Amino acid sequence: MEFSEDAARALILKKLFPKQKILAVSKLQPLEKIKSLYAKGQADFGENYIQEALKKIEQLSEYNIHWHLIGPLQKNKVNLLKKNFSFIHSVDNLELAEKISDQALKINYLQKCFIQLNLSGEGSKSGYSKNEFQKDWPRLKELKGLEIVGLMTLPPLENKPDKNRAFFKELKYIGDKLNLHEYSMGTSHDYQIALEEGATWIRIGTLLFGERTAKNSVKAL
Repeated sequence: MEFSEDAARALILKKLFPKQKILAVSKLQPLEKIKSLYAKGQADFGENYIQEALKKIEQLSEYNIHWHLIGPLQKNKVNLLKKNFSFIHSVDNLELAEKISDQALKINYLQKCFIQLNLSGEGSKSGYSKNEFQKDWPRLKELKGLEIVGLMTLPPLENKPDKNRAFFKELKYIGDKLNLHEYSMGTSHDYQIALEEGATWIRIGTLLFGERTAKNSVKAL
């Protein structure tokens, strides 16, 4: 499979920004595209749906892929996490964090994660409000089964890229005050702005894979 010039440019960001990391958003993408991108040197892949992710993890078990869960996680599915995910980017409330911590301790695993903040206040998006996060932070940072590495945010997708700069800047400001060092922010739409504002992980989907296949037509699943 041939990748577009845009995809090639995205992959060489690893050389242009050595401290930043590219997360290939592979939700609803077929296995062959994942394999092809892996062969080009991409090792980190992000999935939104845990059940789809677990099928892919099983089917691609011979590959040294680092899997990230980037979509909302229901509390009743925490027991499915096991040791499958290098990072969870979408921890958005204290009860969920506690359940992940408890489950990780049971299997002797330290789960790396990002706390998701909803800085735009959109009702359709998951994520802590700033006030709720500040209230819960003292308890979050004490959870033994979690390693909170940083913060994640998803600004409004309909915004022009530069309009999201304020959200990225604010996330970095909040994290720096808490001595956090990782920032999961920026997509194919606005990753360049996110990098300028301190992103350490950029989530690239369409730019790498092209348009997503409809959910019910992913043959590999």
